[in-house]
Amino acid sequence: MQESIQSCVFKNGWLGKREKTLFGRERTLDNPEEMRFGIALERFTAQLEHPLPDAQWSGIITNIARKAFDTGMVDGVVTLHRSGEDHFFSKPVLALTPEEIYQSRGNKPVLSPVLKSLQAAFSKKLKKILVIGAACHIHTLRDFQERFPYLRDMDIYTVGIPCVDNVQRNRFHWILERISRSPDTARHMEFMQDFRIHIKHTDGSIEKVPFLSLPEELSNPNIFPESCMSCFDYLNSLSDITVGYLAARLLPDQNRQWVIVRTKKGKKLLDLVNDELKRFPEHGGWDCKKFVQGTADRIIESMKGLKTAYSPDRKIPLWLGQVISWLLYTTGPKGIGFAHYSVDFHLIRHYYFVKYQYPEQLAVLVPRHVRSILREYDLPL
Repeated sequence: MQESIQSCVFKNGWLGKREKTLFGRERTLDNPEEMRFGIALERFTAQLEHPLPDAQWSGIITNIARKAFDTGMVDGVVTLHRSGEDHFFSKPVLALTPEEIYQSRGNKPVLSPVLKSLQAAFSKKLKKILVIGAACHIHTLRDFQERFPYLRDMDIYTVGIPCVDNVQRNRFHWILERISRSPDTARHMEFMQDFRIHIKHTDGSIEKVPFLSLPEELSNPNIFPESCMSCFDYLNSLSDITVGYLAARLLPDQNRQWVIVRTKKGKKLLDLVNDELKRFPEHGGWDCKKFVQGTADRIIESMKGLKTAYSPDRKIPLWLGQVISWLLYTTGPKGIGFAHYSVDFHLIRHYYFVKYQYPEQLAVLVPRHVRSILREYDLPL
């Protein structure tokens, strides 16, 4: 526990020297895309030609992990399984068989101690491992690699998952009950590019709930862990390869994902599955300034006060929320523009959360590019 605290990103800050150690430089402030998406060798969207059954998307991350193990690139995979107590909860595992790797598929939207399985890898004297984790896990791992000789001697590959807005484990079902018409049958849940929350159920149906129709009480920042509200690396910029969905085109009956190859090791991981991918170029216009500015003032005000009372009633009726979501999706940013919007939205929200709730941490936590982005919107620092 003490080792994890010493290497925790909330003690050492986001990016900065870690980014410089990995890439030989920090991201440039002259490149708007690199400021948001991080340093990369290649970016594109894709899906597996033959999707894996029960994967949340088409299964690119799971397939990378399986191929890395099958080819002997790694001897084990540090990842998560679903806990026996709850479909959405997780438990850390060191996967040592193809079946154990396959069982790791799918999102677990609560905080998870992924790196706990590093101890098992050390105990088994593994020399080559793959770690799948969120940005806070990968930051801590990079610090571990510098501090501990046994990890420096390991050949470690990393797959990064874009991550934001995990919820408190003890509040998860309270939240799900206020979102879904059938919380007991919900199996996958994600906020999507059409400004609706998509919930997949056991019968295969997809429930789409307009974000603007959620009860007001679900906009309370206190339902999210303070660590997630202080995150400044949405796109997992210290991983070898990041696989998410933000900049992918949202199409019926397709599950495209956004792939960001960051390092030579990331390219090796991509090469394992490249022949099995349908690849597509990024699409969409970059500009989303007016869209972000339309919400910035509201975000800042909500972070200042952190209201104590939030109504359990819906903000707007479901039918109207569906109409507004359609209008936002039709007229709003798409592709890399949606990714641009989403990154900026969260950076603004988290900067002012820290500024007003933990001002003494502002200099520690906030990487330099965040202030450059705030200046683009003429927001106060």
